[in-house]
Amino acid sequence: MSVESDPVPSPARPSWAKVVDQTRCIGCHACTTACKSENEVPLSVTRTYVKYVDTGAFPQARRSFQVTRCNQCESPPCVAACPTAAMFKRADGIVDFDKSICIGCKACIAACPYDAIFINPDDHSAEKCNFCAHRLDIGLEPACVVVCPTEALLVGDMNDPSSEVARIINRDPVSVRRPEKETKPKLYYKGGDQVTLDPLAAQRPEGGLFMWSEQGDVDHGVPSGHPGPWNSSAAAVLSYDIPHRAPWDFRVSLYTWTKSIAAGAYLAPLLLLMTGALSPTSLLWTLAAPVVAGFFLALTGLVLIWDLEHPARFLLIFRRPQWRSWLVRGGFIIGGYSAALAAHFAIAEFGGVPPPPWLGWLGGGLAVLTAVYTAFLFGQAKARDMWQNPLLPVHFLVQAFVAGGGVMVLAAVAMAGDAIAGPLMEVDTTTVAAALRVFAVASGAHLLMIAGEVFMPPPTAHARLAEREMTHGRFRWWFRVGLLGGLAGAAAPWLAAVVPGLGWAAVVLGLVALLAYEHAYVQAGQSVPIA
Repeated sequence: MSVESDPVPSPARPSWAKVVDQTRCIGCHACTTACKSENEVPLSVTRTYVKYVDTGAFPQARRSFQVTRCNQCESPPCVAACPTAAMFKRADGIVDFDKSICIGCKACIAACPYDAIFINPDDHSAEKCNFCAHRLDIGLEPACVVVCPTEALLVGDMNDPSSEVARIINRDPVSVRRPEKETKPKLYYKGGDQVTLDPLAAQRPEGGLFMWSEQGDVDHGVPSGHPGPWNSSAAAVLSYDIPHRAPWDFRVSLYTWTKSIAAGAYLAPLLLLMTGALSPTSLLWTLAAPVVAGFFLALTGLVLIWDLEHPARFLLIFRRPQWRSWLVRGGFIIGGYSAALAAHFAIAEFGGVPPPPWLGWLGGGLAVLTAVYTAFLFGQAKARDMWQNPLLPVHFLVQAFVAGGGVMVLAAVAMAGDAIAGPLMEVDTTTVAAALRVFAVASGAHLLMIAGEVFMPPPTAHARLAEREMTHGRFRWWFRVGLLGGLAGAAAPWLAAVVPGLGWAAVVLGLVALLAYEHAYVQAGQSVPIA
């Protein structure tokens, strides 16, 4: 009787990881220089760099170093956020990138909790440390490992128990950065100092003036990094760093506003129609709703394309979509909403009949999705705690009703005085008053949600600092304009009852204020240092 022998186990697939022994690092920047040379990284950006933090006061002081780069996460948020799979995870665990299909949306930068990704100023594509994958593939060590004079950098296979990296990770005390983000980073720090690992632990110099160099000006968004003394939890100061930039500038703020109008311009008249305040034959429903919504939806698309580093590649979102990305999902939602608006307009304009109820419900559902999907896009930005708000989808929907109610008030007033409106036009003072009430109630709800965000204790220090930057820091005037405009919007019906012109002025002020608030919220959310 023969007994089959057990099959020989196949070797485990490698899982590359890096150990940085900060007890050996001397802050010489050899790794930065070697990386730039090996990967042709241009000036003003770096794949790897060394941060300095000074602790204590002379003569009792110490300096801590931190080698900073991509953390090669087991669950990389940049890969999930990338709409074209330009950021991808290899079978051996290395998070790599393909510049040929990068559209430059900067979603990966917003998603990275370690501020490890940047836009290359020469080719306008996203890149980062990839462990010198081209060298590992042919049996060579990464350039930074080769040149480190103290052997502070080690790269090895975590699945190989005989590797030095596996031995250190398994037996020695090591730390990772921001474990609460659940990315499972594979960059381990041996002997790392908390004042360098925690980006909020060291005070940032006033005026952004760092030791040895002035911070460069890279035109990829507003500066990111909280300068205030209240972000220090230790007697430490950040003395050497590289420039950090917020990935999304005013165009993303503008996009959230135009998208709110595009969604609300359909939802507000649909609500009036459902409550009986608007006739199905009214031009406010058959004409104004699809035209105004379609115009601002097209403007939203143009702003999104304008924000891309490679605008000519925007069709890659549809040609090779990566479905986990909410940028992709949002693109298809906008496409479906556009089709519904076109059908609505065609039936009313060329068919001569009101759109069927099912089309209104379909368009309304797509309008809701158009309004709220950005909340999930912001939610994929794991780096930014202020945006991790479970009520953010509801807030974006409320903002859509603010924007939609406002533009419908203005459209109703304009069309009521239009001599060519014809018999189908049934906009009267009752309809205008109803639209004004939608705008006012939505503005009040918007203010209540802002109050909840501001007065409820933020869940993390990062969120608290971002909120403080919005209410008391660089963006406070945008925020205050947003509040005052919201108050005026909530009071619009009463102002209109006193002097009709004040009501329309309050609507205009409320719409401008909504844009100001959007700008404060988007930019303040990116203002806190994460590296």
